[in-house]
Amino acid sequence: MTRTLALLLAAAYAALAGTAATAQDYPSRPVKIIVPFAAGGPADVYARFLGARLQESMGQPFVVENRPGAGAVTGTDAAARSAPDGYTLLLISNAHTVNETLIQNKPYALLRDFTAVAPINYSDLVLVVNPAVAANTLPEFLALARAQPGKLNYASSGPGTPYHMAGELFKAMAGVDIVHVPYKESSAARAGVLGGQVEMMFDAVTTMSEQAKAGKVRALGTSGKARSSVMPSVPTVSEAGVPGYEAVIWLGVMAPKGTPAAIVGRLNAEVTKIATRPEVRADWAKQGAVGMAMAPDEFARFVADDIVKWEKVVRISGAKADR
Repeated sequence: MTRTLALLLAAAYAALAGTAATAQDYPSRPVKIIVPFAAGGPADVYARFLGARLQESMGQPFVVENRPGAGAVTGTDAAARSAPDGYTLLLISNAHTVNETLIQNKPYALLRDFTAVAPINYSDLVLVVNPAVAANTLPEFLALARAQPGKLNYASSGPGTPYHMAGELFKAMAGVDIVHVPYKESSAARAGVLGGQVEMMFDAVTTMSEQAKAGKVRALGTSGKARSSVMPSVPTVSEAGVPGYEAVIWLGVMAPKGTPAAIVGRLNAEVTKIATRPEVRADWAKQGAVGMAMAPDEFARFVADDIVKWEKVVRISGAKADR
């Protein structure tokens, strides 16, 4: 009995020592960050920003791999099937928490197959219309949409994305009938609005504010509780005509379930350091993004709560995956 207990204690000690050594040596080779969205959007931009700074602090390349498709399911599934060793990470957004309800036949479940690592940031969205649309304000757009039910279209980068759900929430809360036009990526949706093929879209202020300032689109409202610091003259959707409306896009990092806790902890510490640096916060503020900081367990609860939030929106709005 004593010998057995000694062997178990020795094995446990060896396992703990091995985990500590693994975390201490990590990373010893390049780390891949799978971004399940196309290049050019906020997820891609901030993944590359994060990867470059993680490489500086951790001494190995953090390589972004864009794997778009099927409303973020393609790349996310690839990440879920990867070895849980810390060398494959997943860039997530609230598209993932929406998909938990919106897409029923996914080959993975977010909280079952992934471990929360750390949040990165969040930003408001902005409702923009092509300048040819006969509406200079949100009330004018609402009047136009109500006078022509089913005639106006809104673009998104695909089913379940924050742009799609912001539109569905807007439809439900404003009581308007506008038609969802899903594109395969955010840059294509953006081009559709800029080119006049689609009348409007909700887009991240981090990518669309400059187009609005240049007059290429007309900004009618931002989606946060307060006005955006980069578009202070644009009212919120809530104050301009749809009381209580709020929708943002947030980004974070997850890893395949089973990734050693020590590695998750180290990554969380490094991502948090980056997101809370004063110079980074100042730079992001100019773009309309706000850094986030949470421990892994806090971030897991945040993700779980967001799944519940968007489940309600999907049910109420009747949104479909369009797949």
